[in-house]
Amino acid sequence: MKKLLGAILLATWAAVSTAAAQSYPSRPVTLLVPFPAGGATDVLARFLAERMRLSLGQPIVIENVAGAAGTIGVGRAVRAPADGYTMQIGTSTTNVMTGALYALQFDLMTDLEPIIQIASEPMMIVGKKDFPANNLKEMIAWLKANPDKASVGIPGVGGTGHLTGLAFQKETGTRFTFVPYRGNAPALQDLVAGQIDLQMEPASNFYAQVKAGAIKPFAMTSKKRIGAAPQIPTADEAGLPGFAASLWYGMWVPKGTPKEASTRLNTVMMETLADPTVTRRFQELGLDKPMREQQTPEALRAFQKAEIDKWWPIIKAHNIKGQ
Repeated sequence: MKKLLGAILLATWAAVSTAAAQSYPSRPVTLLVPFPAGGATDVLARFLAERMRLSLGQPIVIENVAGAAGTIGVGRAVRAPADGYTMQIGTSTTNVMTGALYALQFDLMTDLEPIIQIASEPMMIVGKKDFPANNLKEMIAWLKANPDKASVGIPGVGGTGHLTGLAFQKETGTRFTFVPYRGNAPALQDLVAGQIDLQMEPASNFYAQVKAGAIKPFAMTSKKRIGAAPQIPTADEAGLPGFAASLWYGMWVPKGTPKEASTRLNTVMMETLADPTVTRRFQELGLDKPMREQQTPEALRAFQKAEIDKWWPIIKAHNIKGQ
């Protein structure tokens, strides 16, 4: 009789557990965006959230928590209940670079659990219209012949463009001056006006100006050409083999989130990325999504670690601090 009662209780518990797993999510899920509304990450989050809702069966509530290069929003995700109802979308800046730029009260690798790498956007190396070079090889040759004479605009110290420029200097043996701006718009305005010489920033910043002939494109820091600007060669093709850098996006949840919730969220995101509408939109924006076999939590964790190993030494070697 006791054995029968135990079997009944075990079966009941298993049925309840299965039902609970199948019922997730039973209420709206919050997606933390560590930047203000209207920015590139926010726009991407809202676009993806609408498609995720169809697969998840619940609304995705966007919550913008901006400040300190995204560290405030990431910190909110770290401290959120690990119940599957809080996600965080982030970038290579918020979930890699800030770990070396700031004295964080949390660990980017261990205090959040990865869900999926969403997409990456290469940097475009561009110059003012009358820069005295017509391709990347000529540009590098000019920089070598004229050390410290060129100016490179950056929207912020320690950002992806700044670090790409430092890596470019190391790779090519060139020297130039970085000019910090309060955002991409004023830096690009000065580039178009010829007040600065070069920029190395996410490619989507420059498509319109390149098309209008207002600036001169030299290369993309991607492994393959981008559909949004197929005429621009990769750094490999242009004469700088192996030089790659990107601004990439990923999704995380708080440490300790139930496995069934993390698995469901990963499945939903894979379905979202496979949607033809999402694919077309990514192509229009020049975003490159990872291969399907790389759309796993394990792949994002490995990539995040590789990015830390690549960029943190550069940040620390130049004693760059967050501002």
